[in-house]
Amino acid sequence: MGKISPVSSKYIVHSTIDIEGVVDRPDVIGAIFGQTEGLLGSDLELRELQRSGRIGRIEVNVEIRNGKSTGSIIIPSSLDKAETSIVAAALEVIQRIGPCNAKVRVQSIEDVRISKRTFVIERAKELLKNLMENVMPDSQELADEVAYSVRVMEIQEYGSDRLPSGPSIDDSDEIIVVEGRADVLNLLKHGIKNAIALNGTSIPPTIGELSKKKVITAFVDGDRGGKLIIKELLGVAEIDFVAFAPDGKEVEEITNKEIHKAIRSRISAEQAKLELGRETEAQERRDDPRHMQSRPQFSIRKPKFVKRPTGIGDEQRVKFKEILEGLVGTHGAQVLDSKLSILGKVPISELPTTIKSLSSGIYAIVFDGSIDKDLVQKAEMSSVKFLVAMDSQVKAADTSVGILTLADLADVKSQLN
Repeated sequence: MGKISPVSSKYIVHSTIDIEGVVDRPDVIGAIFGQTEGLLGSDLELRELQRSGRIGRIEVNVEIRNGKSTGSIIIPSSLDKAETSIVAAALEVIQRIGPCNAKVRVQSIEDVRISKRTFVIERAKELLKNLMENVMPDSQELADEVAYSVRVMEIQEYGSDRLPSGPSIDDSDEIIVVEGRADVLNLLKHGIKNAIALNGTSIPPTIGELSKKKVITAFVDGDRGGKLIIKELLGVAEIDFVAFAPDGKEVEEITNKEIHKAIRSRISAEQAKLELGRETEAQERRDDPRHMQSRPQFSIRKPKFVKRPTGIGDEQRVKFKEILEGLVGTHGAQVLDSKLSILGKVPISELPTTIKSLSSGIYAIVFDGSIDKDLVQKAEMSSVKFLVAMDSQVKAADTSVGILTLADLADVKSQLN
């Protein structure tokens, strides 16, 4: 009996058999050939088709349960669609297998080429992905990689304290003091060769010596730890300027643009000392138990009218409410001067930077958000008179800045009328 290779088959006929009795696999195969013989003509005779290799080996699986037999018939075919469909339909004429009644049902005709095509597409995607991941870099990428490697190789150890540094400490009139080796590496990566690291929390003598003959810029992380290092540096070395990484970021992780922006926005050591002193005083006032006890005690009952911050008139309240309502859903902020003219419009995320850069001249800030402690501290340092927002996490009695929320302004029109 001829066989057909599964590779050459184009279609596979899947069918099921239900037999009311116990039969063996040879009984089923005999019934298939016997009961279809002469049914389809000489061109579609199953035995001849199998001898010529146009029909493959017929697979029959039989399982016996409770005195009945069930199973499946699988026939591979290299005939065309129409001929394969005719052969498949012919199986359903089988009514008996051995001495038992039987029923054959064709479930589907599978196009093998579709399965192969799906495999080819998925495999091609996988190969293309591997090719893209291992593709040779272009000229610019090669140049950048070489330049980065060279710059990283330039890191040195400076002075008796063996501090990590760039190669241009002695040649530069200005140097940048950072916190650690990773910060120096990041600055070298972006072409800044005059950086030196503290390499710890204490200030090494080498930094003190350099500060006497060089212009020093302290460049620290944008977090509380960075501020503590600045305080210590100001106490033991002659620092000229202070620069901070963006809020919540470290010098070792920021981009080239963020590095240059931070250095351009540096402030003098005197200004940094003043701002840090204000923060310390504000924190001490908040933490002082006497200050807490000296605050006026209010009744738990809500007052009949909304308490107004000192120094604000009804016209200003109306103006604040109009601006605030116009900002709903924008996540934006407006910075106002004493005449309530707009100094600038910024996203909420840029408010801390905006307050820091303007430092003075801000009368009020109206924004679509919530007033928190950090914003209040920055507003206190910049002498902002009012913060106006949707709601507040800070009580009005806890700060010298006037705090107004949408609820505080809810009755403003009725009061004017």
